[in-house]
Amino acid sequence: MNVNQIPGLNTLGVSLVRIDYAPYGLNPPHTHPRATEVLVVLEGTLYVGFVTSNPADPNQKNKLFTKYLYPGGVFVFPQGLIHFQFNVGHTNAVTFAGLSSQNPGVITIANVVFGSDPPINQDVLTKAFRVEKNVIDYLQAQFWWSID
Repeated sequence: MNVNQIPGLNTLGVSLVRIDYAPYGLNPPHTHPRATEVLVVLEGTLYVGFVTSNPADPNQKNKLFTKYLYPGGVFVFPQGLIHFQFNVGHTNAVTFAGLSSQNPGVITIANVVFGSDPPINQDVLTKAFRVEKNVIDYLQAQFWWSID
C-alpha cells in the first residue's frame, strides 16, 4: 500500500505490499523511480533479479544480478533499477515488500513501451529492438486495446 491507498503514510517515507504469486507467476520487469525495495519471501521459491544501469564501473554496465529465494530469503532492488520476480515453484508463493517512499511509483517496462497511447512509432521500435516490423506488430497487439 502507498500513500494513495493509506493517506496516513504521508511523510513517513515507506510503503508496504504483499504479493501473492500463482505457480509460475511473474511480476514482470519494472522499476520504482522513487524507492528502493526490500523483498522477503514467506512461502514458495522465487527467482529474482535486477539489471544495473549506468554504473560508475563501465565493466558492470547492464549486469544482471539474480538469486533464488526460499522462505525467509531477502533481496534488495536498488531504486530506479529494472527488476523482476518469478515463482519457479509448483505451489503458490507469498512475499512482503517494503519500499523506501510513501509514493514509490511503478513503471512496467513492456506495458510502457508496447502499450503506449498513442503507440510509439514502429520505426523507432524496430530500430531500438533490432527486429522486424511483424515482431513489433505482435508485441503491440499484446498490450494495445481499443475502448470503443
